[in-house]
Amino acid sequence: MQANCISLGDLPFLFQGGIFFTLLFLASVFDIRKRIISNTVCLLIALTGLIGFQPVKLLGVLTALPLLLAALLWGGMGGGDIKLAAASGIVLGFQRGMAAMVIGLTALLLFYFFYSTVQKLRGRKCQKAFPLAPFLSVGCIAAYFMNGGIIL
Repeated sequence: MQANCISLGDLPFLFQGGIFFTLLFLASVFDIRKRIISNTVCLLIALTGLIGFQPVKLLGVLTALPLLLAALLWGGMGGGDIKLAAASGIVLGFQRGMAAMVIGLTALLLFYFFYSTVQKLRGRKCQKAFPLAPFLSVGCIAAYFMNGGIIL
């Protein structure tokens, strides 16, 4: 039986992941506290995509398109969320970027369902807007390990 070991070939993946997760955490904290996502954090996330760069991953920028269209059509979303999705798409590539969007938005919907249920049971009004970065970050972290080549 072969043990799951981390090889030297996995180091760029782990290094990139560590930086990516740290920057996603910072984006989430800023979004929760100040309701903004720093352009610097988004730029650093995009630059993190240069570690182990593959040109095809640039298509990941397109994963921000659904958020851009939603913002243009319905509003209620900041540009920081769109930039965060685009920057994360450079790290993840198109397929994993779309998976991150689906996972993150599903997490938001589940959170809102439980939150609104609890608020109604308490007889309180529901908050209408939530920071999106923490939910997108959860989706990005999950998607990063999809077919990542490492089983932890």
